[in-house]
Amino acid sequence: MASVPHVSHVVQAIQLSVAPVFLLAGIGGFLNVCAARLARVVDRARVVEERLTRSRGAEHDRLLHEIRTLDVRIRIVNNCISLSVLSACLVCAVVTLLFANQLFANQLDTPIALMFVGAMLSIGVAFALFIVETRKGSSVVRVRAEILSHKEEGQD
Repeated sequence: MASVPHVSHVVQAIQLSVAPVFLLAGIGGFLNVCAARLARVVDRARVVEERLTRSRGAEHDRLLHEIRTLDVRIRIVNNCISLSVLSACLVCAVVTLLFANQLFANQLDTPIALMFVGAMLSIGVAFALFIVETRKGSSVVRVRAEILSHKEEGQD
């Protein structure tokens, strides 16, 4: 007959499993930021795309450069989201295995450690990509010289 886990083992498993759940909350917050960022970049790409088809000359070249940059930014944010979701899934697996580990006499220590390392690497790379995307976004937003030197009509 298989042994039934003692209540204290179940309580201890729950206590061990709760800590990574706070990590999930943080990842969820980061996913919210990434989703909002993606929405803003996509909205801007739609505006630029519409203006691009009606533009000519230097304005066309500027808009073409901007839309290419927006395309790169969309890919970067999508990668951030994918890595964050991967990290969250790994954390969920860690929580599950921490609980199961108590039931199986600590035989799952190595998979738990590897999954946790994988989760941290995934979210770390996502954070690094987020910095790359924000830098890319701010590098495009430069105030053009003609705007800086623009004067109100009638003024010299």
